[in-house]
Amino acid sequence: MELDPDDVFRDDDDDPENEALRERASSKDLVVYLVDASPKMFSTKCPSEDQKDESHFQIAISCILESLKTQIINRSYDEVAVCFFNTREKKNLQDSNNVYVFNVADREFLDRPTAKFIKEFSHLEEFFMKDIGSQYGIVSGSRENSLYNALWVAQALLRKGSAKTADKRILIFTDEDNPFGNIKGGAKADMTRTTLQRAKDAQDLGISIELLPLSQLDREFDISLFYADLIGLQGEDLAQFMPAAGERMEDMKYQLRKRMFKKRIVRKLTFSVANGVSIEVHTYAFIRPTVLGSITWLDSVTNQPIKIERSFICADTGALMQEPPKRFQTYKNQDVKFSVEELSEIKRVSTGQLRLLGFKPLSCLKDYHNLRPSTFIFPSDEEVIGSTRIFIALHRSMIRLNRFAVAFYGTSSHSQLVALIAQEEIIDSGGQVEPPGMHMIYLPYSDDIRHAEELHSTNAAIPRANEDQIKAAAALIKRIDLKDFSVYQFANPALQRHYAVLQALALEEDDLPEIKDETLPDEEGLARPGIVKAIEEFKLSIYGDKYEESDNAGHKKVSEASKKRKALADSAVQKSVQYNWAELTDSGKLKDLTVVELKFYLTAHNLPITGKKEDLIKRILTHMGK
Repeated sequence: MELDPDDVFRDDDDDPENEALRERASSKDLVVYLVDASPKMFSTKCPSEDQKDESHFQIAISCILESLKTQIINRSYDEVAVCFFNTREKKNLQDSNNVYVFNVADREFLDRPTAKFIKEFSHLEEFFMKDIGSQYGIVSGSRENSLYNALWVAQALLRKGSAKTADKRILIFTDEDNPFGNIKGGAKADMTRTTLQRAKDAQDLGISIELLPLSQLDREFDISLFYADLIGLQGEDLAQFMPAAGERMEDMKYQLRKRMFKKRIVRKLTFSVANGVSIEVHTYAFIRPTVLGSITWLDSVTNQPIKIERSFICADTGALMQEPPKRFQTYKNQDVKFSVEELSEIKRVSTGQLRLLGFKPLSCLKDYHNLRPSTFIFPSDEEVIGSTRIFIALHRSMIRLNRFAVAFYGTSSHSQLVALIAQEEIIDSGGQVEPPGMHMIYLPYSDDIRHAEELHSTNAAIPRANEDQIKAAAALIKRIDLKDFSVYQFANPALQRHYAVLQALALEEDDLPEIKDETLPDEEGLARPGIVKAIEEFKLSIYGDKYEESDNAGHKKVSEASKKRKALADSAVQKSVQYNWAELTDSGKLKDLTVVELKFYLTAHNLPITGKKEDLIKRILTHMGK
């Protein structure tokens, strides 16, 4: 059977003509937002979450604003530009009519989002009509084509950077599904042809064009009239796009945020299979814990990032060392010198390749072998042609024989064994659920595994639950079972508050955004009669009918440490009464007491006992009003 690697291992949303470009490792995103500013975008109203009517223009601005706030935290080195078409004024490097690129001072048109840019953009609606204006750029009897001009301006902005190191995209917001509908005759065909050719030219340069349609309340956005040809949708892709178009109005912010964080390659690896046969694979990271961003030290005067430099000075002459320093190791009373390059080579364990060692049955792989998040492996034919075909053969054989591969994976400073587990492609009615590929499980060393120790209990009988208690517990668990649970439903409240404070400080906002802690118990849900009954039955089965909640509420087992602290406090009180503290204070003899004796008074009066002797005396005098 002849295999087509591109069909077997292609993602559903990959464009066949641009697949090679999409699979390349990209270091950052270059995004241009194209927003339709025609009068229709302002006149169409839709109900929002707070029951107030919002125009399509307001919805687009709100989506972009939220995306910029998210991006400046998660991917602050990505670059964006916001471009409006169908405007009265024009502002762009090509001097094209009806196209306005929004920007602020000290920033290029396509640049990293700054706090000043976001702040000005958040107030855009207040001055848009006065300074920029709304005007149809495609009218009958005129050869002006604002959509063509907008694509030309966006393409020019995205000339920055290489397609090998950046993912370039144009995102179009519009509620007009047929931009040339009011044009007649040959002019319409000519404008349609030139606009589609402009879009194709951009796509040939590695720029992807995506559409975020805004539907009317009484009519769905018909993508087949024009935009299906512009973004290259046909057949099954077109059929899947149409049902999703209605949902995007309700969940536009999520859709945009989802598009902003596309998969990125962690690194490229050479996978040595056998007998000198090597293929190229890409690795992708799965879910990782989100951490706070790194701190950047700034100069207190200029507010510029501080650059750390290190210089070596000769201890004998005080002169700066021009040559790179050397290190030495004493061996048999002799100093053996090493250069930095030699030390680096000595410490190098591996060249970073993945080398196949053999195969084992899947039953040999235990759950406790997975000590850290795995990495997903996917083939690539960029550098080594035929990598995908070899990967497919290995992938299918592992699934058929129920085996996993054991491989050696080493970086320059660390090496370990890994398990490669083949994953089959899973497809349902909605499209691809799980892609084909391999999971790389990082195996532990022998001394990383500690066997469970037996619990040696006393001769006392161990309490065990009876049948009634087990049934009551099962009923309670069934009642409060979380349906369709997913980690995506819960955001880290500590991180959300941290970012909210940063946003308020950067944008000079008076009020902090409200942070909802989704990890708190659902008190309203737990108060439902069925759940309350299950809880009461469970408590009754465990404690009996003599259980009194008020007597047990807040009751905690006193630890040994707390008992010891209480005993020390009682002892200090007893010893403190043996001293005449007023007489010692008046006579100035507090300084003659030891630190331990001074702490008797402080402990007896619940005062801090930290600090030097002078601090303790001062604290006592202050407490006694001296």
